[in-house]
Parts: sequence; C-alpha cells; structure tokens
Amino acid sequence: MAAVRWQFWLGFTFFVCVLAGAIGGGMWLYDTAMDANEVPLKRLVVQGELTYVTPAEVRTELQGAELGSFFSADVDEIRQRVEAMAWVRRASVRKEWPDILQVYVVEQRPLAHWNAGQRSDALVNEDGEIFRADKSVLTTELPYLAGPEHAVDETIEAYRQAQELLQLNGHSAVSLQLSERFAVTVVLGSDIELRLGREGLLERMQRFIDLYPRIAEHKQQPIESIDLRYDTGVAVRWLNSDNDNNQTNKK
Repeated sequence: MAAVRWQFWLGFTFFVCVLAGAIGGGMWLYDTAMDANEVPLKRLVVQGELTYVTPAEVRTELQGAELGSFFSADVDEIRQRVEAMAWVRRASVRKEWPDILQVYVVEQRPLAHWNAGQRSDALVNEDGEIFRADKSVLTTELPYLAGPEHAVDETIEAYRQAQELLQLNGHSAVSLQLSERFAVTVVLGSDIELRLGREGLLERMQRFIDLYPRIAEHKQQPIESIDLRYDTGVAVRWLNSDNDNNQTNKK
C-alpha cells in the first residue's frame, strides 16, 4: 500500500513538474516572440506604382511609432497609418519571415482640382472621391472642377462628356462649373467661356463646334464667352482690346 502511495506521489510530482515547465516555457516563448529586441523587424519594403509618394516618406511615417516584433506587429494598424497619408488611397501590409515588413501602396489618381476657390488643397480622384493633398508634387496639369459638394458625380460626368466631344474636335476644357441649379459653364484652353445651361449639354456643345469656324472667321477681337442657352444660334461676347467694353452679337 505504501509502495502504491509512493508511486502515485512520484507520478503526480513528475506531472506537476512537466506542466510547470510547459507553462514556463510557453510564457518564455511568448515573451520572446513579443519582444521586438528578440525578433525585430529589420527591413521595410515599399512597393507600388509610386508617383506622388516615396518609399522614404512611408518609412518616415512608420518610424514615428514602435512597430513591435515580427509576431507582435499589428498589420492592420500599420496599414491604417499608411492609408492616413494624403496621397495614399489604400495599402496592404504583410510580414515575411524572418524580419521583413512589406507594404504595397496604391496611390490616389487625381482627375481634377475640386472647388479650388474654397479649398486650395482639394482634389477629386478618378472614382469621384474628394481628398486633400500637397499639389506641389503634381506632375501634370489638371482641370478645375467646381460644383455642389453633393453633386460630385454629376460634375465629373458633365466634364467627361464635354471633354470627350471637345477633344474629338480640337478643343479642350480646362475648367467646368456646375451651379446649384445644375447649369454648366465650361472654360476652354483658349480662355473662351461656354455657357451651356442645364439641358442638352451635348447638343449645345455640338452647336458650338459646328458654329465656331464661322465665328472665328469674323472675329476681330478675342472672344470672351459664347452663350449657347438658346434653342437656335448663340450669343457671342467679344473682349475689347482696351478691356473697357464688351459687345454681344447673336448668330
């Protein structure tokens, strides 16, 4: 009986020692994994088709706070920090053993300036999303769009329709304004303002294209604006060379 009791306590003691060792080993392994000094992230790889954001800027953004170790680094938090950068539309982050943090950046693709008279740093991207960024890094000239904040999509659609038709006929739009009543005004690269109104945008644009060669033949002064808000014909406003008076004629 004593031998049985002795074997029981010996087995129990061995079990407790094994369990304590396993728990202690697990805690040591966890602490080691979570310790940035034990399994540090040593390399940051930034990828993507980058025009407005540099890898150095991403590194600077991420060096502002502790990333943690390979195991403890929170990729969702890191992604959010990268996506908070002005020119970043979205980002993906993943870890690669043993010490690499990979960040893939998708930049904003700007379509136009947006309501520049109210917000000098506002841009609209090709998906109709408004964002704010440093415009000094822009590599191309962008048109200026203005319109109600609740009608971004409508403003972009009007611009795209007008620009497509204009470019097919040797013109280009450098700005478009959509009023609160959805009336459209376009300024061409030649500084001519086209007043198109609310209806029949494409038909009125086509009327301008058809009549412009005849108007240009007879112009003696620069054209300030052409009003196409008529059922037929247009009203042309000429810019006098002395800038004092304007003349209006209907065609």
